[in-house]
Amino acid sequence: MTAAATVRPRTGPESRALVETRPMRNPDAANASIMTRRGWWLVVLGWLIPGSAQVLAGSRRLGRFGLGATLASWALVVVAALAFALWRDAALTIALNPFVLLGIALVLIGYGVLWVLLGIDTLRLVRLVRTRTPARYGIAVLAVLLMVLSGGTVAYAAPRLISASSALGSIFAASAPVVPPSDGYYNILLLGADSGDGRDSMRFDSISVVSIEAETGAVTITGIPRELGGAPFPEDSPMHALYPDGFEGHADATCGWDDWMNHVRQAAEVCRDDQGAALYPDAASQGSAPGVEATKDAAEGVTGLEIPYYAFIDMNGFAELVDALGGVTITVDERLPEGGGPAYEGQPAEDWATGWIEVGEQVMDGETAQWYARSRYTTSDWDRMQRQRELQEAILAQFTPENVVQRFQDVAQAGTAIVETDIPQSLLPTFLDLAAKAKGQEVTSLELTPEGPLAVDQDAPDFDAIHAYIQELLHPEETTG
Repeated sequence: MTAAATVRPRTGPESRALVETRPMRNPDAANASIMTRRGWWLVVLGWLIPGSAQVLAGSRRLGRFGLGATLASWALVVVAALAFALWRDAALTIALNPFVLLGIALVLIGYGVLWVLLGIDTLRLVRLVRTRTPARYGIAVLAVLLMVLSGGTVAYAAPRLISASSALGSIFAASAPVVPPSDGYYNILLLGADSGDGRDSMRFDSISVVSIEAETGAVTITGIPRELGGAPFPEDSPMHALYPDGFEGHADATCGWDDWMNHVRQAAEVCRDDQGAALYPDAASQGSAPGVEATKDAAEGVTGLEIPYYAFIDMNGFAELVDALGGVTITVDERLPEGGGPAYEGQPAEDWATGWIEVGEQVMDGETAQWYARSRYTTSDWDRMQRQRELQEAILAQFTPENVVQRFQDVAQAGTAIVETDIPQSLLPTFLDLAAKAKGQEVTSLELTPEGPLAVDQDAPDFDAIHAYIQELLHPEETTG
């Protein structure tokens, strides 16, 4: 008999020690207690460190891939956290880029799928039939719950990132130049109008300038009546060459038959053969339009402020945003009718109203809020301006982080449908910081109406007085010191 023939398998303590030193990969399958402890450890470790269960007890190749993906994701999170702590503005600028958000969403989806697949494989490695009877159900339930938690987290976050990418890319201008604050303020022209009847007939029903203090985030809103006449244009404006003595209307219904603010767009864009392209050749490439740029220039002449940006709210879809935010709370001081208005002069509102907005505090849905902003046949235009301002402030109050996160997809979808702006994407981090600072401060409002503090004559405004008052409002320490 040869030496090889005399070798016998090891069945003593040495063989048992070999098995027991690697209980995760080579457990004693006959020992239910060991298999149960092993099962708990694999499930928990596999969820906390995806890929670790496979490295310990399954396919090492799959485990190394899972661990590599996990370590890479942890490294990205650490780098992102350090970037936000040390270079917050730069980090926000990168993070708010639509392509970066889309990339993050795709990576998250891929890692989420891998995480769930590793969880399923971990449950296979546990070998539930070898564990103790009461514990095997707990291990199975825990594994399923952790997989649901992993997949649910991805299912919650990824669509919101995709919605954010789409909204930012659709709403904010990628190529618009960044203009520094003017005299310490970012000034934005806020326009509201119905576009449902066609852009060619659209006139701005709501015109205001939002001034955001660049250090504190304090907000001042200057309301410009749509029927304010004779707006002057800055000397560097293309409209100044056409109207050196201030805006004058035309004897043409298309181009505007009055010298009102909401006819400036028609004069600059609609009634010209080139639609204003020669006046403002860079408007379209920067996310704007000639009519909007002309209205910006008119607003600069009225207020004396530099206004580089605008935001347009399509009131035809305004209701969607209000509904997306869960409604707005408004205290109604006067009963207001809903409906298209009287068919003839003097017709009582009771005959044509399709509904009524009652007096008192109420949470308005989108349709009611839209009528609250529109209603004008039983009140003055100045009253309507005040109601629109109330709605603007109420909507801003609804933009809390909790509310936006909870309703993010609806808000993003509504915003994409109704908002147009030339605010650059690169300014979003700055405005987010200012919005956070502004949350605890009251909004200051100034209405350039006959009933406002200046008692502005709509037909013959004193623009020098308006400029001086706005400067005093925005820079009280300079005017009083």
